[in-house]
Amino acid sequence: MKLVPVKVECHAEAKGDELPRLFVWEQEAIGVGDVVDRWYQVEGKPEWPRANYFKVRGMDNHEYLLKHDLESGEWYLGKQW
Repeated sequence: MKLVPVKVECHAEAKGDELPRLFVWEQEAIGVGDVVDRWYQVEGKPEWPRANYFKVRGMDNHEYLLKHDLESGEWYLGKQW
């Protein structure tokens, strides 16, 4: 799966962690209905930078993978088909 850069709006949980609430893909804003799963890449290597991953269900009822690269601050999208 190829990940593409996207813009993401977040909100903070009680612990201060940020969760995605909306992302823009192909000029369409897609709200995040649920975070289905979440995991972390904790070891920072050039080929695998530290990152948070979110499997989300959009308000359009499709599932998506969002990656937040913690070293660059960039967000990426991979759609789950």
